[in-house]
Amino acid sequence: MTLLITGGAGFIGSHVVRLFVNTYPNHTVFNLDALTYAGNLENLKDVEHQQNYRFIKGDITDGAFVDRLFKEQQFDAVIHLAAESHVDRSISDPLAFVKTNIIGTVNLLNAAKVLWGDDFNGKLFYHISTDEVYGTLGATGLFTEKTSYDPNSPYSASKASSDHFVRAYGETYGLPYVISNCSNNYGPHQFPEKLIPLFINNIVNNKPLPVYGDGNYTRDWLYVMDHAKAIDLIFHKGKLKETYNIGGFNEWKNIDLVTLLCEQMDLKLGRPLGTSKGLITFVKDRPGHDLRYAIDASKIKKELGWQPSVSFEEGLSKTIDWYLQNETWLNHVTSGSYQAYYEKQ
Repeated sequence: MTLLITGGAGFIGSHVVRLFVNTYPNHTVFNLDALTYAGNLENLKDVEHQQNYRFIKGDITDGAFVDRLFKEQQFDAVIHLAAESHVDRSISDPLAFVKTNIIGTVNLLNAAKVLWGDDFNGKLFYHISTDEVYGTLGATGLFTEKTSYDPNSPYSASKASSDHFVRAYGETYGLPYVISNCSNNYGPHQFPEKLIPLFINNIVNNKPLPVYGDGNYTRDWLYVMDHAKAIDLIFHKGKLKETYNIGGFNEWKNIDLVTLLCEQMDLKLGRPLGTSKGLITFVKDRPGHDLRYAIDASKIKKELGWQPSVSFEEGLSKTIDWYLQNETWLNHVTSGSYQAYYEKQ
């Protein structure tokens, strides 16, 4: 099988690439990434010389490039992870999210449709999405695969649109697809604009920990390797034209998460308990901030036998250890020097 993974140098994508390269030597894995600020080839140093791995630098918003790539490499399947994903940046620059998340996805769909024609045997377009397309929950309830879409940020609106395009290509052209919507991921290699790695770095450097509003926003947290394993299962065993919600069964209010993080950091850094908590600073809420996300992942558990293997406390501890043990990686990312790594290849 010739497999294209888009966004494979990013946080989630790099874990998926590594898993497929190491698990399936009969799959030739192409990693397509534009290497924008969040793409980092240092995430894949351990597999970059594997025989079944190829890296291609390119932008999915360039339709002509995508068409040529599909024609040259004859991909059998696509796992589409490439996306702009930071909500705050979507508020300041929504057009960038439209270009990558919507137009980029349609470019891939068009290229797959042309390449595969009417022969869909052994073909698959797997689109990775987010629980944020469902909008916000109150104090109770869970997102299911049948929850109506109600996005509240430019980011979630762009992902909702790309989901709809994937389904539309399935219905209109018969394109074989699956979609998964996941909760908040965390773990090693995450770019430090996101809450957990940002706060780990800030605590190490005794910088403020900015918490939006009153800190009572609630999220479900999913360890990235559990997500990668779920993607593997859906890719190989999921039913065509189905959606699977992937959640960690780990609901945490932001303030409780940050408090736990502070406690673990103090213990690991040998600081008096309560030192890091003193860095918490409540800041003005962001526009359109969803109160609560929570996923019902019973479908993937029942149909494919998947469930998270790592509790949040365990996963957070592993994540902290990784960042503390990989100071060079973190310094490269925060300084920007990681962007020169591609030029050495």
